[in-house]
Amino acid sequence: MIIDQIRSGSIDDSVRCAEILNKWIDNTKWMPRLFSKDEILKMIQEIIPLREIWVFGEPVSAYLSFNKDLSQIEALYCDITGKGHGKVLLDKIKARRKYIQLWSHSPNELAHRFYIREGF
Repeated sequence: MIIDQIRSGSIDDSVRCAEILNKWIDNTKWMPRLFSKDEILKMIQEIIPLREIWVFGEPVSAYLSFNKDLSQIEALYCDITGKGHGKVLLDKIKARRKYIQLWSHSPNELAHRFYIREGF
């Protein structure tokens, strides 16, 4: 069952989460690389203790970072889209909160369609 593949993320997942984010940056034509791969890894390592982190799969194929203080999704990235992994992670957060906010990059139309479909 797909939901059985979700767990709380830890610092041990930081390398894989950074790989997923870096792959997305490298494969997204409109997204400039503002930080090196090492800088992204360091940022993820620093943020994990401060956020509610959920990961999907073993090895991790998707992750979600949630800021509880702002009730805001800070990051939702999947190694491969269209498999339902992001939806399962999003549903995990939606089930625990009455109000959630998120921001996405203006040119990220694929994400916009996903979030609209999910009620945002």
